[in-house]
Amino acid sequence: MAPSSARPSAARNMYEFDAIIVGSGAGGAMAAFALTRMGLKCLMLEAGRDYDPAAETNMTATADQAPLRGTGTPDKPFGYFDATINGGWQVPGEPYTVAEGSEFTWWRSRMLGGRTNHWGRHVPRFGPYDFKGFSRDGLGTDWPISYDDLAPWYDRTEQLIGVNGGHLGLENHPDSPPGILHKPATPRVPELLVAAAAKSLGIPTVLVHSAILTRDVPHPAAPRRACFNASPCGNGCSIGAAFQTTTSLLPMAKATGRLKIITGAMAARVVMRSANRADGIEYVDTATGQRHTVRARSVVLAASALETTRLLLNSPSAEHPAGLANASGQLGRNITDTVGATLDAYVPGLENRPYYNEFGTSVPHMYIPFWLYKEQAAGKLDFPRGYHFELSGRFGPPSPGTLPSIGYRGYGRDLKQAIRRSYGAFFAIVQRGEMIPNAQTFAEIDPVVKDRFGIPVLRFHWHWSRHELNQVAHGMETARAIVQKMGGRVLTPDRPPEKAIGPGGLIIHEAGGARMGSAPTQSVTNAYGQTWEVDNLVLADGAVFTSNAHKNLTLTIMALAWRSSEHLAKRLKSGELA
Repeated sequence: MAPSSARPSAARNMYEFDAIIVGSGAGGAMAAFALTRMGLKCLMLEAGRDYDPAAETNMTATADQAPLRGTGTPDKPFGYFDATINGGWQVPGEPYTVAEGSEFTWWRSRMLGGRTNHWGRHVPRFGPYDFKGFSRDGLGTDWPISYDDLAPWYDRTEQLIGVNGGHLGLENHPDSPPGILHKPATPRVPELLVAAAAKSLGIPTVLVHSAILTRDVPHPAAPRRACFNASPCGNGCSIGAAFQTTTSLLPMAKATGRLKIITGAMAARVVMRSANRADGIEYVDTATGQRHTVRARSVVLAASALETTRLLLNSPSAEHPAGLANASGQLGRNITDTVGATLDAYVPGLENRPYYNEFGTSVPHMYIPFWLYKEQAAGKLDFPRGYHFELSGRFGPPSPGTLPSIGYRGYGRDLKQAIRRSYGAFFAIVQRGEMIPNAQTFAEIDPVVKDRFGIPVLRFHWHWSRHELNQVAHGMETARAIVQKMGGRVLTPDRPPEKAIGPGGLIIHEAGGARMGSAPTQSVTNAYGQTWEVDNLVLADGAVFTSNAHKNLTLTIMALAWRSSEHLAKRLKSGELA
């Protein structure tokens, strides 16, 4: 059924656009898709430059074709051919600061499609426990919604973006209804070996749910092809197999004729019409430095969790002196990142494997989900939330610098023989866990430092609590036990959790800063991402997360953005937001 047109109104006639959307990544592109298909006209502002994966992606490039053999550099941290054309942990002219005694690193993408052009594409659903953590252990805050509220939106999102995977059948790891998932990718040899070792220890291993097509998906505006399992997803995907908004949601929204995109538009502040109504966005043209103001009936912020937080903090007024929509004092608070630690290993039993193609998709085909909920509920663990293991290993050459760790040195024929012998024998067990928000971890506006556009920057305070440190200690001990069962050799030194844990921001899963909640005294938005104090301002990215489960958050961002955008569309069309 074709989307209906928005009802004409005096307010709509005053504005060219029904909504301004800041950001073109997972949340912003989903908002554009949802709003335009319901007949609403949208203007999207993207701080980065335009990007066309079909024209700019070198999918099959290899390291020997790149300077420094593709080694990461400050401007290309993940390698020469990585799809992030502008952005990284440091962006020229766009600093951020870190408070004394804190360690935090902030990844920002400056390109159309945002981080969806480069991400792991692991898309597990949050489970029932993940929305009600406080009810289970008394820590943090419950979400104002439950899994059942979001489950239909998970269904719709998975169908739309294309997700492959298998049956899970595990506690707090919801399965998708029949017919939604594509055929899963075939497990690799190291993954099967890990699965066997883990099973002997009572630990489950399951097929990953990933946003990579294993069958063609035709669409008039955004046709996408099945993955051919032969190139790194991080290079970008010109055939659209690996989900990114630039080959899916954005072309679909543009095909309606109701979406206009301005790239190189750095949002500076939200412009207000009255004390409780947003009027638009003031932005800086990144090429000229000139400031412009655009107006619409509503504003949707989806610039990424911390950029959205920064934009609200930088939009104070007489009615909102501490930042826009910050009467609760929670703006900039409750920020989190995924807990990260890695154990590198070598398995002599995998030496001298016959040559064959084990590439598959760039993401693991199997992983170890959290399995100790009952033990946790019974008080048998010294940490309160879950983690999982991602398995990094496939048939391929060893990474530079790894051979000395197993005793190989030198050059010439001996080195070549060592490389051939160790093909596919190196792998890593990567821990990803849930961080619980704490009062010592927050973001605020730096009182002095501004970026090259004259916009005040964020200053970060970061603290890992004993909850996260105990979680890492347990995870690394468990990973070592799995490697031992495999007959492998652990290459990572045995370090205390304070040294094993990665710095905040390293995993690029930041969330929070403007959490949703049930009451305006304790949260920034309601259950639909609508700010309590500005009723036509909606947040559609990770800023609204009340907690950040150990599972990748992108699928949940998109499901929430779709749900919130349809709610906004109904309010706009009914005349409620005249």
